[in-house]
Amino acid sequence: MVQFLFVTIIIILVADFGLERTLALLNIKHSKLKLPTILNDIYDNEKYAQQQDYFRTNAGFGLLTSTFSFVVTLAMFAFGGFAWVDQLVQNVILSAVFTPVLFFAVLYFANDIISIPFELYDTFVIEQKFGFNKVTPSIYILDKLKGYLLTIFIGGGLLSLIIWIYTLTPEYFWLLAWAAITVFSLFMTMFYSEMIVPLFNKQTPLEEGELRTEIEKFANKTGFNLSNIFVIDGSKRSTKANAYFSGLGKKKRIVLYDTLMDKLSVDEIVAVLAHEVGHYKFKHSLKNMAISIPSTLVLFYVFGLILQSDALSQALGGTEASFQLNAVAFSILYSPISMVLDIFSNVISRKFEYQADNFASNHGFGEQLTSGLKKLSATSLSNLMPHPLYVFFHYSHPTLYQRITNINP
Repeated sequence: MVQFLFVTIIIILVADFGLERTLALLNIKHSKLKLPTILNDIYDNEKYAQQQDYFRTNAGFGLLTSTFSFVVTLAMFAFGGFAWVDQLVQNVILSAVFTPVLFFAVLYFANDIISIPFELYDTFVIEQKFGFNKVTPSIYILDKLKGYLLTIFIGGGLLSLIIWIYTLTPEYFWLLAWAAITVFSLFMTMFYSEMIVPLFNKQTPLEEGELRTEIEKFANKTGFNLSNIFVIDGSKRSTKANAYFSGLGKKKRIVLYDTLMDKLSVDEIVAVLAHEVGHYKFKHSLKNMAISIPSTLVLFYVFGLILQSDALSQALGGTEASFQLNAVAFSILYSPISMVLDIFSNVISRKFEYQADNFASNHGFGEQLTSGLKKLSATSLSNLMPHPLYVFFHYSHPTLYQRITNINP
């Protein structure tokens, strides 16, 4: 049984890597196809050559980083690396709660340190070369330190709670852990923009003026009670533009990147926000929760069933069942199920995006949304010809071509 589990884990790892590499290669090949006529006005010849260079540079770098990660992970399983770390932390502290926490802390920081050279190259070489990077070394270091603190206090605290629940009642662990994660997720949905975002970015209320007037006019027209419109200083890290909707109920807010305001006209920004309002009107956030909460329950139920398995820990080189080794083994064995759930989630998400686009279009912003989406794609050097299989597995949004043809049938 132990040998079977070990072989199964290796097969899943290799199969997942093979699938991802196949999809990536298909995506690269497909990106060279001639653009549909409807997309011809996005790039001129020089800009399109730059986009192709950017896409292939990122694709090649992604192949390098994913291969490196795969080799390290495979080596950890093949040579008992996880069991070695487990034994190491048990020699430091032997506690039902804090031994697993220390185990995952060692893995997290070791992985992060190994990843730093790749992050630096991506940010300060690739993104810098193509004119996107605004991150300075001091911002990078501060972001790292803040990320570490959040991981320690929030991630470590949540992990400690989950492990403590397991030590308290293994029989009902799955239910109580699921409840804890669900409450935490709802809390973060409500307060993320107020508690976490300010640690990294400044958010200021949108000033009075034409843009705010037009946004409020549209909100009143559609019966959308909106008083919280904020501008975030995204330009301190990147030239890429974005906007998003966060929160629930009275805590809902719309956040505009300052880069978005620089790149789009007033009508185009209102069109983008009309799309976000469409998400709210169709209750997409609540529907996503209705999907993710049962999925999380299934995950914890299956996880709870296998936590006491000696065979899983032994497959990783351990001697008996341990929370940490079984959790690592479970993360791989559950990944095929997770992939299917992710595909389903992406299918639903793409449907929601069409609905939100239609909402904006039905309120007279179809043309402005189309031109805004084209500008955003151009300024971020987006790949306009992704392979359909790559889209099926990885895209939470329809392609630009699909969105435009849906808005303008």
